[in-house]
Amino acid sequence: MQVFITGASGHIASAVIPELLGAGHEVVGLARSDAAAAAVEDLGAKVHRGSLDDLGSLQEAAAASDGVIHLAFKHEEMHVGNLAAAIAADLRAKEAMGEALAGTGKPFVGVSGTLALVLGGHQGTGTESDAPGTGPQADGENATIALAGHGIRSSVVRLPPTVHSSLDHRGYVPALIDIARAQGKAGYVGDGLNRWPAVHTLDAAHLFRLAVEQAPAGSRLHAVADEGVPFREIAGAIGRHLGVPTVTIAPEEAEGYFGFLAMFVSLDNPASSALTRELLGWQPEHSGLLEDLGEGHYFQKES
Repeated sequence: MQVFITGASGHIASAVIPELLGAGHEVVGLARSDAAAAAVEDLGAKVHRGSLDDLGSLQEAAAASDGVIHLAFKHEEMHVGNLAAAIAADLRAKEAMGEALAGTGKPFVGVSGTLALVLGGHQGTGTESDAPGTGPQADGENATIALAGHGIRSSVVRLPPTVHSSLDHRGYVPALIDIARAQGKAGYVGDGLNRWPAVHTLDAAHLFRLAVEQAPAGSRLHAVADEGVPFREIAGAIGRHLGVPTVTIAPEEAEGYFGFLAMFVSLDNPASSALTRELLGWQPEHSGLLEDLGEGHYFQKES
């Protein structure tokens, strides 16, 4: 199978591409810059130059493929507070690639987050059967699932807020570590008993491969290994490694401490992957979040 991947130079793709190549697939990765193209080539994939805004180029690459894994997102827009623009660009890209794949029965695998459930008002342990409700992430997820009604074997992989490994350089875990370094303390909000699910990058990559190979049309999948790690334990592990105190942050002070992460750090987001494991036979094999933090690689400053 020739698989077209957007976001091909990013964290998740850096594990998905080798996973696909190791299973005998060919990979074509979208790259918008020379640096991104070099990173994609270094992973062993072919390069398709373009961006999320180049809809014709996306359609061309999707049509030439046997399936698509759509990982790209304008994170830089989100980080500066322009989430609406990032969501709009994502929806346009999905629509364009969907037009190219319509009626073919080819797979299209999108990405969402388990946080979409709690942001949509869900309480308790989230499952694959739970609808995401409303909101920006929900709209993107529902748009992917809707492609199943156009003759496309579409599925969505919901990622936890913490997708961790030595490949993770810009995710929530590095951000929390940078904040703790800058503030001189590792913080959690309130009692810190709210839970975050987690998965190792390599386990997530394996699920993306299974999804593009096997997932039935309209499937929602959970890449969840740790169902819910108390946020206080995450902060404690960070504090121990940095040699700084672990402290509670009052809710009204969260924005000043956590910055753009303030809206997420107090959310209780336990999630199950039981249905995904049963459907696709996926079994996480790599270290959990706290064990991975204990290995120390997150705390080694890049030279």
